[in-house]
Amino acid sequence: MDQLAALRALRRVVELGSFTAAADALGISHTVVSRQVRQLEEHLGAQLLNRTTRRFALTDAGRDYYDAARQVLDTLDQAERNVGRHQAEPTGTLRINAPMAFGTLEVAQWLPGFMARYPGVQVDLVCNDRMVDLIEEGFDVALRLARGLPDSTLVARRLAASQVVLAASPAYLRQHGAPATPAELAQHNCLVYTAAARAHEWTLLGPDGSEHTVAVRGTLQANTNIALRAAAVAGAGIANAAAFILRDELASGALVEVLPGYTPKPRELYALYPQNRHLSPKVRAFVDYAASIYINIF
Repeated sequence: MDQLAALRALRRVVELGSFTAAADALGISHTVVSRQVRQLEEHLGAQLLNRTTRRFALTDAGRDYYDAARQVLDTLDQAERNVGRHQAEPTGTLRINAPMAFGTLEVAQWLPGFMARYPGVQVDLVCNDRMVDLIEEGFDVALRLARGLPDSTLVARRLAASQVVLAASPAYLRQHGAPATPAELAQHNCLVYTAAARAHEWTLLGPDGSEHTVAVRGTLQANTNIALRAAAVAGAGIANAAAFILRDELASGALVEVLPGYTPKPRELYALYPQNRHLSPKVRAFVDYAASIYINIF
């Protein structure tokens, strides 16, 4: 017996006053409605309706059961409407994880535009530079900057390529000179980002596409490029960081690009989210919005 179908049949019979009307409303036969109510009575071991050839009436047990069943069905119907609304438009809390620098300098700039477009979404943005477990820690989506992603059950959507540059202050270059080849980086004070894979090896692409890997060292290393940017501006050494981190300093002249003919390998910007048969509208809206931001830039 489909108990939920039987509850709906009983409700229709009582509300419409006949088995025939209930059958028409439910789109099933009179026989099926009658059988569903009878099976429900057999399941409960109690008579719910007193029947005559022309009419019926609820028994005392039937009245109590009908009142309770109606509340259950109303709650289920409301829950279905709520789910339908969530599936139709972006609503609810969206938990986002992003790297510290990218979340602070980039996402924070365009996130208000996303929230204005989707006022039913409340955002919880968490920025850090560790690899979080999206499912275990309850994140809906993560933004990642990487040169490659490990195998995972997560969906990875590539959004853009993030250029990386070498830069130093004019004062540092006046004092120490500018390296003319990648190999000369080994003689310079290089500011090392420890959260990167193989942090003390910098790989540059030459004008002809050739790769040049250099072991670097320096007096400062940090797990945030924000600190290394400040150190580079102060003349402490050469930074190797994403272009968006150094953009304003390069534009103002506080930093100067080093080895402009050689470029560090770019990182890719990905949106990661759990594999679901029905992708949440809030996640889809966020990923599509982020993609639209970086389609022609970055």
